[in-house]
This record gives sequence, C-alpha cells and structure tokens, in this order.
Amino acid sequence: MNSKFTQIVRVLLGLILIVFGANKIYTFIPLPQPSPEAGAFMASLADTGYVLTLVAIFEIIIGFLLICKIWVPFAMLLLIPLSLNILLFHLFLDIPGIGTALLVVVLNAILLYKHRVKYKPLFTT
Repeated sequence: MNSKFTQIVRVLLGLILIVFGANKIYTFIPLPQPSPEAGAFMASLADTGYVLTLVAIFEIIIGFLLICKIWVPFAMLLLIPLSLNILLFHLFLDIPGIGTALLVVVLNAILLYKHRVKYKPLFTT
C-alpha cells in the first residue's frame, strides 16, 4: 500500500479532486460547452443552491485526505458514489468529457483494490 505506484495514484487522484472541486466553486478552468441535456442537468443542480457546492466540498475534502494520507480507505469509500455519478453523467449526458471521469474511476478502483484488506470486516458476518 506504500509503493511508489500507490503514492502516485493517491496524489494524482487527490490533485484531480481538489482542482475540479475548487473549479466548481471558483471557476478558473474554462470547461467546454456541455450538450444541451448536460447543461440543463447542471443548471438544475445549480438552481438548488447547494448540491454543486456540497459535491465540490466533498471532492476537496477527499482530495486533501488522499494527499495528506489521512483515512485513505475511508476517503475511497466516500468517493465511490461521487466517481460513479461523474462517470454516469458523462456516459449518458456528456460523452466527450468522459476521459477524466474514467481516469477518476480507474484511480479510485486501483486504490480500493490496494486497500481491499481494510474492507474485509465490512463483508463478514
């Protein structure tokens, strides 16, 4: 779990989460124009006034946990629903942006696999 490869994956995933989470709050990276369906979906989330901000805060917190190597197995569990929703959003509404979503899911899966021993107690009776 402490190999160079695992460290690189952990830090890379943490940086991606922090950058894209912060970008949801303080748009500093111009993103490509989404499809009309994706734009409508994102507008509806923004109209709630809290969903995108909450997702961004979760992404930033999880990113910092990963970079600082604090509660990594827990952070990975928190990231599962976020990463799957990112992937499904791009798969169904914005296929051109699926690259980063796939990267997040793959990096998440690698770290989940590397920490699989920590999850065994969750699946025992």
